[in-house]
Amino acid sequence: IVWIQGFDKCEVLSFSFNSNEKFVTSCTCKLPLHRLLLLVCRLKSSVSFLTRPDRPNIAYQKLKGRNPGVIFLPGFNSNMNGQKATALEDFCKSLGHAFIRFDYTGCGSSDGKFEDCTIGKWRKDVLSILDELTDGPQILVGSSMGGWLMLHAAIARPDKVAALVGVAVAADHVVTTFKRLPIEAQKEIEEKGEWKYQTKHNEEGYYSLTYDFIREAENHCVLNSPIPVTCPIRLIHGMKDGDVPWEISVQVADRVLSKDVDVILRKIGQHRMSDKEDTKLLVNTVDDLIDKLSTVA
Repeated sequence: IVWIQGFDKCEVLSFSFNSNEKFVTSCTCKLPLHRLLLLVCRLKSSVSFLTRPDRPNIAYQKLKGRNPGVIFLPGFNSNMNGQKATALEDFCKSLGHAFIRFDYTGCGSSDGKFEDCTIGKWRKDVLSILDELTDGPQILVGSSMGGWLMLHAAIARPDKVAALVGVAVAADHVVTTFKRLPIEAQKEIEEKGEWKYQTKHNEEGYYSLTYDFIREAENHCVLNSPIPVTCPIRLIHGMKDGDVPWEISVQVADRVLSKDVDVILRKIGQHRMSDKEDTKLLVNTVDDLIDKLSTVA
């Protein structure tokens, strides 16, 4: 699906392939035509699927290498082809370290319906990736909602999760935001069964969340009590984040049991932290943790 604008530029819909070989499209972007063709080949050839007898297949891309490995956990309604994920993959490849990026159930190239998903189901996706595709210590890098899920993974698999890096961690955020609505608005959402959660990140201007999604998410809140995670943790957050307040990263730092915790605030950083300097900071943070863990080992 390509519109040629000139001899070497085109406007495309970002795309991927699910396990049924269906063509999946999402947001618009611009690429040189030669890079687009390379991207098509890369996506088609390197996407694998983790098959699960009782759950939808998960799409992933895995780079073999030494440990500690790095796993990228995307944000809500996002996928594994974002800038942070690919930058980390290129970095790990340059070092010879293992790397995995993947799509949650109902997102990107993975099977399943997005509207049927819950925080609990996506939590199980992360654990499936850890259990089935990795050996040895792993550094989890979680973006937004992925930062919430990485905490759950560290609680559930303390022997495998060696360190955490959060980018604009959205721990409990959807639940906290809902509970801050006026009581009348909460009751209306409960009656309708749907919450149109405002966002700047899609054309509609909102995410459609079911009331059941919100209620289920309450079961996975972590900020109301100490978080039993003791590994090294680095939390990066932009102070200009208009979606998830940077104070949440400070709350996470306060709640975790680990003593090796740094909160890094970018004064001009936005929610997606996708500027060149933001990406450089993320890569350097992961690099430092790899060095730290390798020295300990």
